[in-house]
Amino acid sequence: MTFSKKLIEWYEKHKRPLPWRNSSDPYIIWLSEVILQQTRVKQGLPYFNAFLERFPDVASLAAASQDEVLKLWQGLGYYSRARNMHAAAQQVLDEFQGEFPRKYDDLIKLKGVGDYTAAAIASICNDESVAVVDGNVFRVLSRLFGIKEPINSSKGAKKFRAKAKEMLPKENTGTHNQAVMEFGALHCLPKNPHCSSCPFAHECHAFQNDLQQDLPVKIKKNKVKTVYMNYLVFIDKNGKTLIQQRKENAIWKGLFDFPLIESTESIRQSTVEGHEKFINIIRKQPYSLYLYNAQPTKHLLTHKKLFAHFWIIEIDEIPQSVQGTYYKTDKYGIAQYAFPVLLSNFIDKFFFFT
Repeated sequence: MTFSKKLIEWYEKHKRPLPWRNSSDPYIIWLSEVILQQTRVKQGLPYFNAFLERFPDVASLAAASQDEVLKLWQGLGYYSRARNMHAAAQQVLDEFQGEFPRKYDDLIKLKGVGDYTAAAIASICNDESVAVVDGNVFRVLSRLFGIKEPINSSKGAKKFRAKAKEMLPKENTGTHNQAVMEFGALHCLPKNPHCSSCPFAHECHAFQNDLQQDLPVKIKKNKVKTVYMNYLVFIDKNGKTLIQQRKENAIWKGLFDFPLIESTESIRQSTVEGHEKFINIIRKQPYSLYLYNAQPTKHLLTHKKLFAHFWIIEIDEIPQSVQGTYYKTDKYGIAQYAFPVLLSNFIDKFFFFT
């Protein structure tokens, strides 16, 4: 029995009953692939259902505002995916007359669509002979064939793509691609793979040589940077506060937060009070300032470790002159904006006492 036939046989017995598996609509497959990038199925499934209910087709997604898309995405992380998804939907309307493409060469032109996503959609929806290569596929192929090139090196990526293409069957490529990804997700796990019940155990290089924990090989990442996020939460006597939309091309672009002082270490109250951003908003009026959380809230990103402090500043009135830079809102209005999960958790506790 060939590798593909054995793999698909396993897949038909063990695959999860996921909603997009019953569809060959490229919009639905694309939506699932975007949401599941760097996200576990359990976490992503409610978002997939919510997006499909709110945006049942690419035209409705393209017609939405970016703020609405980001609000629905809130809590899922890696927000560039949402911005790219919205841009790609508008691209489909502009360049493909509203018909979502099925061919790899067209799909790869869409904003945020890379080789893996284009291959997945083209093979599933068009039975195109293109192989998918993601983290699960890296793991399966490296262990099965003993490939020791780092998966995050150009040489390694090239070798894995070639091997994945070599293993493709002449037909039924979409099922094959889904099967190898599912096998990596459920059976050939990063830790404690189910080797004793593996259909490839007798031919698996890693199993035969006790290398399961050594493969795949990955070059170590750069050192994680530590950043302290000091949020200035202004509250006036009418319950109004100030928020801003992040414009810079960095994390959380397009989302909202409070006036922010970033630092490389924890700062004191005197540093907050002497900061230009604080002074420009206060405008010499009386205020009361206290630290909401003595212990900073920790939030981990791929390349950053964030420690957040929330400084509460009570004042009589927020000056009108600052509203060119910031938005003035109250606790009911603030719920309409999309915030990073780090801040939405704080907002729920501070403004709504949940």
